Amino acid sequence: MRVESDSMMSAAWILVYLIPIILAVLSVSVFIVAMISIVTVTVPPTQPPPSQTTQFAPLLLLIGMIYLVAIISFIVSIILVYKLVRRRNTHFKRQIFLSEDTVAAVKAVAAQKGVDVEVALASCERTVREAKSEETEKSAVLWAILSAFVFLATWYVWYFLMNDFYKHERREDGFWEDIGKTMDKCGIKFSAPRRTETMPERSFVLYLILYIITLGLFGIYWVYVLLKDPNQHFAYHIQIEDQMLSSFETVAM
Repeated sequence: MRVESDSMMSAAWILVYLIPIILAVLSVSVFIVAMISIVTVTVPPTQPPPSQTTQFAPLLLLIGMIYLVAIISFIVSIILVYKLVRRRNTHFKRQIFLSEDTVAAVKAVAAQKGVDVEVALASCERTVREAKSEETEKSAVLWAILSAFVFLATWYVWYFLMNDFYKHERREDGFWEDIGKTMDKCGIKFSAPRRTETMPERSFVLYLILYIITLGLFGIYWVYVLLKDPNQHFAYHIQIEDQMLSSFETVAM
């Protein structure tokens, strides 16, 4: 399930945000140059004046290209939001399955060895119940469409993506610590590896203020964060899941 749910998204997706900005600057520049060329053009008296269609042909071509790129960018932006929300949903769901299966496996080993771990596992099971209650699924299709037509919806999507992943990681760290202590009581040597980079608690209000002050340019970094933080979180999962699997395999042997 990890390959399907924990998709690593390239930083190249930032181009979805950059293209409209670059296109807007380029369009204004080309429009000014085109208007200057039309105004300053001189026609010899022996030749008839160019028709309006000929004069404005480059400008019309430019407008057509702008519309085409804008439509493509619009569609890709919907896909980006969909992928961001969907991988949130799929990862959270898989983590709940993983936590439940880990608890069940520890219970099975404890029962086989005659070790009482009910009290020790209580905190782990409570963490799973909290995850089920708080990490509910959000419709990727709905929020992708809303963010395309309602700008405030985009801010809300960015908010819950940052906030939910931060809470998820803190809750997950507590689970790994508790399950590690319980596994140790069962004679299973397991120690969660240290995170190379912990996901910081990012202030939505601060990011929003910076976004407004910079006239949207801060959104480039904001999108980068939404791509980078989950990628690092998923990379850590590869380490801890492989290590945990190896620990259980030693018991099976």
